[in-house]
Amino acid sequence: MRYRHFGRTGWQVSEISFGAWPIGNAWGSVSDHDALAALHASIDHGVNFIDTADVYGDGRSEQLVARVLKERSERVYVATKAGRRLDPHNAVGYNRENLTAFVNRSLQNLGGDALDLLQLHCPPHECYYMPEVFGFLDDLVQAGKLRFYGVSVEKVEEALKAIEFPNVQSVQIIFNIFRQRPADLFFEQAERRKVGILARVPLASGLLSGRMTAATSFPPDDHRNFNIHGEAFDVGETFSGIDFHEGLEAVEQLRPLVPGGATLAQFALRWILMFDAVSCAIPGAKNAAQATQNAGASGLEPLSPDTMACVRSLYDARIRDKVHQRW
Repeated sequence: MRYRHFGRTGWQVSEISFGAWPIGNAWGSVSDHDALAALHASIDHGVNFIDTADVYGDGRSEQLVARVLKERSERVYVATKAGRRLDPHNAVGYNRENLTAFVNRSLQNLGGDALDLLQLHCPPHECYYMPEVFGFLDDLVQAGKLRFYGVSVEKVEEALKAIEFPNVQSVQIIFNIFRQRPADLFFEQAERRKVGILARVPLASGLLSGRMTAATSFPPDDHRNFNIHGEAFDVGETFSGIDFHEGLEAVEQLRPLVPGGATLAQFALRWILMFDAVSCAIPGAKNAAQATQNAGASGLEPLSPDTMACVRSLYDARIRDKVHQRW
């Protein structure tokens, strides 16, 4: 496993880390046994950064992470998120009382006196123009409840606005072969301000794993059932905003580019790591085998300029017009 600087925190984080949404909920059922095994396997292979959220399984994901870390001696950084418990989810709800309550709940779930990193969980657009929200987070740092804070965003413009606040340490943003816009402008600005970047949805909700076909069906409790054509509330996130079947066709064009001995998922993760601005990619895993495969992407050789150009050409020809201007 290779490690990278994480913004201004002083941390060195594994360039392939662990996204803990799938072990919470909404990706089909995952047993405690498999979830714990996935976490252990990741740490066994050098992963030292885990991304979760208070709404992943209504706290289940955080609690599973805490169980594993009690059994490990390694220093593992845990990032969680707050805000999506609000109903309705509006900017007014991002107030001192609610944020403090969310932090206290996550502290209870995860254990410990302070959260390593709290991220606002894709807050409403208006929040980026409310300096008091970031002031509340500053106060939570001063109170010793947070070590650092950042944001998870939906749009590049939100990321650019967020890093204007001086104590935002990180931005989590969708970045993968099917969602390339962040590299055009945001990466340069984040590097200039020394802001860590977490590449979320790095496998395009599983499309880039190479394991799906036109016959693939999802369990009833899997959120991907409702976004096959990008029609659900999170249009633009699931499958990176492209039609599932169009995505499958694009995947077939990527397969010849995968180096021998690697999987398509590892290739897709290695592509992300070709961008130095990225601190880490955070693929999810529902079992130990998936976690082990993901970690293996760090050991692949860098992709050639010709391969990178081929990926870009595919994106420009098949994907760009569907998603680039939107996010």
